[in-house]
Amino acid sequence: MKFKLTYKPYGQHGVLVEWPASIDEATLNDVLWFKSKLNPNATENIVEVRSSYHSLLIIYSQFETGFDNEVLRLKSIYSSEEKSKKLKSTLWHIPVCYDTQFGVDLESISKAKNLSEDEIVNLHSQTIYTVYFIGFLPGFLYLGGLDERLATPRKATPRLQIGKGSVAIGGNQTGVYPSASPGGWNIIGNSPVNFFNIKNETPCFAKAGDHIKFYSIDLKEHQNIKALVNAGVFQIESEVLDG
Repeated sequence: MKFKLTYKPYGQHGVLVEWPASIDEATLNDVLWFKSKLNPNATENIVEVRSSYHSLLIIYSQFETGFDNEVLRLKSIYSSEEKSKKLKSTLWHIPVCYDTQFGVDLESISKAKNLSEDEIVNLHSQTIYTVYFIGFLPGFLYLGGLDERLATPRKATPRLQIGKGSVAIGGNQTGVYPSASPGGWNIIGNSPVNFFNIKNETPCFAKAGDHIKFYSIDLKEHQNIKALVNAGVFQIESEVLDG
């Protein structure tokens, strides 16, 4: 499936490629496929390629033959006869402690949604989420696929400090704060896993197109895993999914 794309200049040496504004896996797969096609076709003047829900930003050191000619080259790559296919991805199994010690907003969500706290945990942990992109903090995964019954508006007044590893719901999304920071999402638990470690060759283990499956652990398991993480010996369970 091919989409009608738009190509816009971005700064002095960038091209912003935009898909129709939609958050779904078909669009994401097309974005990532196009991104993968730029690698063998890239010239040395491409500095970086970034993806989001429905766009691709290509940063150049300079345009070799001008913006218009570069757009023509990109259009040619996108319209190639090779059919777009889903790329291989990894499913990551992430432990989360949903104890009220961490899930400080579980009670308010429970009342607002007329769901028990156990039902919230079950709904949240039974879904396989898709990683759409990484931002606003290093290692913050924007995940799609939240059960609509759990969708909860962001807080009108953000907290000044949210703990590292906080698992939260904001609107129709869920995510994990990779470091302590301000934030307005609703906290339902905590993961002891490091989502960003600058010492690793790949600081963030997941990438756009990967999938996340949370599983519930108790307080003791959280403490044990955190100790292993701090010692640098905890391995996140994962499996490769064929495209």
